[in-house]
Amino acid sequence: MTASADNFWSTLPLGRDVTFVKHDANGLAAFNKPAGKLSQPNSTRDEERALLTAHYDSDGEFYFWPDSAERPAGRLWLLNRLDSATSGLMLAAKTEKLANEIRALFQKRAVKKVYNALVFGQPHIAREIWRDRLAVEKRAGQIRTTTGGNIPSEAHMRVLRQRKGETPLALIELEPKTGRSHQLRVQCAHRHLPIVGDATYGDFRANREFAKVTGEKRLFLHSLMTTFVYTFGSRSSTFSATAPLPPEFLALV
Repeated sequence: MTASADNFWSTLPLGRDVTFVKHDANGLAAFNKPAGKLSQPNSTRDEERALLTAHYDSDGEFYFWPDSAERPAGRLWLLNRLDSATSGLMLAAKTEKLANEIRALFQKRAVKKVYNALVFGQPHIAREIWRDRLAVEKRAGQIRTTTGGNIPSEAHMRVLRQRKGETPLALIELEPKTGRSHQLRVQCAHRHLPIVGDATYGDFRANREFAKVTGEKRLFLHSLMTTFVYTFGSRSSTFSATAPLPPEFLALV
């Protein structure tokens, strides 16, 4: 049995609390991943806490699941990734051909991505272009990024809201122009604006105090919006999707 165009999207094996945002006629789709979910499982033991509760082919970068009473067999190609601690938009394609087209746009930096972050401190300038040179390496199987390398990185920052007081906070918009691993988290920390809840690059003492007061322990980084124009089947299409900002972001500033 194969999935029809009508029931493919409605029968996807979505992970717990993952929400389906939209799809277009070509088979391009967007999902809202909550914090704590994996973009893809690293092993079969991870499948229950991934974007889809399905098997994953790391070579082909697609999810796949067998025919069952609940749903027809299918495949879904993953187009972008988020750290498990980061919430927000993830994109996928129904066919490999479409996936290759969209991945090429990501490589060309032709995809506009917008994030929101809650940070400790307050930027001195309401709008600013951040340019840094980063170094990315693997340490004991984990990716670590630092400043002072030779990889050019750029992001545009805009202040959305601020809260003064004993623990100043700011909600900022970040639009990365490059897609380096952990780029936004490192660029924020480098400017003494660590993202709230960042257990790798953040202010660990401030994180502990914040969690005591608010009960919130998540990383406050959210992939809010993605938009781009792409060509498929000799036709040009615009795809734009938004994952609503989790309410805890606005409740704190």
